[in-house]
Amino acid sequence: MEANKTEHLSKFGFWGVIVTLGIVYGDIGTSPLYVMKAIIGANAHFDADYIIGAVSCIIWTITLQTTVKYVLITLRADNKGEGGILALYALVRKSKKKWLYVIAIIGASTLIADGIITPSITVVSAIEGLRGINPSTPVVPISILIISALFIIQQFGTKVIGKSFGPMMVIWFSMLGILGLRQIVEFTPILKAFNPYYAIHLLINFPNWFLIMGAVFLCTTGAEALYSDLGHCGIKNIRVSWIFVKSTLLLNYLGQGAWILTHMNQVNETTNPFYTIMPESFLIFGVIMATVAAIIASQALISGSFSIFSEGMSLNFWPRQRIKYPTEVKGQLYIPFVNWFLYTFCVLTVLFFQTSSAMEAAYGLSITITMLMTTMLLASYLKSKKLNMTFVVAIVGFFLSLEFSFLIANMFKFMHGGWVTILIAGTIFTVMLVWYNARIIKNKHLQFLKIESFFKILSDIRDDNTIPKYSTNLVYLSKADMKTDIEGKIIYSIINKQPKRADNYWILHIDNVDDPTTLEYTFEKLIPDTLYRINIKIGFQVQPLINLYFRQIIDELVANKEFDLVSNYPALKKHHIPGDFRFVIIHRVYNQNMGFKLKERLTMNFYNIIKHLGITDTRAYGLDTSNVNIESVPLVIKTEHKNKIKRAELVL
Repeated sequence: MEANKTEHLSKFGFWGVIVTLGIVYGDIGTSPLYVMKAIIGANAHFDADYIIGAVSCIIWTITLQTTVKYVLITLRADNKGEGGILALYALVRKSKKKWLYVIAIIGASTLIADGIITPSITVVSAIEGLRGINPSTPVVPISILIISALFIIQQFGTKVIGKSFGPMMVIWFSMLGILGLRQIVEFTPILKAFNPYYAIHLLINFPNWFLIMGAVFLCTTGAEALYSDLGHCGIKNIRVSWIFVKSTLLLNYLGQGAWILTHMNQVNETTNPFYTIMPESFLIFGVIMATVAAIIASQALISGSFSIFSEGMSLNFWPRQRIKYPTEVKGQLYIPFVNWFLYTFCVLTVLFFQTSSAMEAAYGLSITITMLMTTMLLASYLKSKKLNMTFVVAIVGFFLSLEFSFLIANMFKFMHGGWVTILIAGTIFTVMLVWYNARIIKNKHLQFLKIESFFKILSDIRDDNTIPKYSTNLVYLSKADMKTDIEGKIIYSIINKQPKRADNYWILHIDNVDDPTTLEYTFEKLIPDTLYRINIKIGFQVQPLINLYFRQIIDELVANKEFDLVSNYPALKKHHIPGDFRFVIIHRVYNQNMGFKLKERLTMNFYNIIKHLGITDTRAYGLDTSNVNIESVPLVIKTEHKNKIKRAELVL
């Protein structure tokens, strides 16, 4: 059913285009609220050349960065129809460049960090429009109230209001285009901005070029969302809808520029051209629509963050979190920890910066890093496709140069509030880096044995009635990729650590694969009627509800007469009562005195702290706690110690 819904959303057609407008373009679609205002603030003594040049910079930034890089090139790098920086990493992570995971987590962490400011700046910018009606409007309290309501409703799902997002964004973009067109008609010379000469001339002659570049970059901050939402909407729907979106955005930016040039004596650093181009009688409706668009943009950010963290968990970048499904709509998930984490920092952002002007000074720094990371991963992807290297180097080199220029420009925002997003991004990056490397360290010190050498003893334990029966079905979660292998700790648990007799032993292996939506299993009888192995392949966008999937597998095996579920206890067997299942999870405990290197000790010490952010494997896999045993064993490595104890002669 979920697959059908996804196909319905991504299928190209009129309704698909409308839905795409509501899902993809919230962030970039609300940029006109503050971009021209930021450009005015970057130069208090502007003239006509400055405004035309700035609008020209906007036009060509949207064209090159959004249209060419993302719409025409990056959207082609789909992972079975899915997009986003982590989906792109999943496509290239098997390459020889093992360091690519660092690029991926830098991009993911900066995307989340800069995204935290999106609800804040869009909602505050929208509410500030009310000051055109009542200068004493309490912007901060109203903004926090709207943001609070938005995050509170996440736990109930957004299916109902989500249906209206597409039509509302049609109205929003139409409004942008019409308002801009009215001003262009009044001052057609603004159309000179289509000539890139004016953009180049401005950047060469304006001494503080980095200020204008930092302000202009805000017009394309939502470009990453086009790629991230590829799986929800489909490439054709995004490309077709972008024609409409880009047209209305450019009309609005041109219109704001035209108004500024015809009202030079009325403009100051507090003027927001977005609202001043509206007729006075239209202002209330304009503010309402801006608020609605801000809410839609914020909702897209929240949903996108849920998806990033969910994918990060599957790729071993983040501790497992409790995930809920408020509705049956695919992609509609709710992660409480992430929701309240985002909410807390959004509210703190509003309280800290107070005004949209202050937020503009901090906005955009982190997202430039995300775009750079996407370009680097894209280079690896294009190379893997055996494309002409001259073409790849030219394309990648151009966008790296462009994005490095934006990064340098935005670095000047660091002391003006950009440090906030960098601090958040750095924290998220550190957690991801430590979590990923700690898993590598733990897996590196796993000891695997050949399972076949234990077939006879497992069969003997099963038939030994002097050993108390531990369970009818005993299930171990195994990390052994090869069906011929088994962890030494599992064998130790069955044979040595209170011998565990069972009628059936199950080895359950979870294989996280690069295909985002894979969910399939293989079944093999290693010892007839005694030992079985199940390998479950799960894509990085599929939730690891192992208990649910395992039950489905058992039901299918019983239906196919490949397994008899009935208990072997005579009193239960004659009544066809199903046998019980018990899961054993082996938890390897780190001890810093076990011979680890300094780097490994630091990583594992931090890992022991951040693991409390997540939930246990029992909860993550949806297992029933009443039939799960956790066995703790030390995480050790084999080392030759210099000091060896000697036996002394006994002195009488």
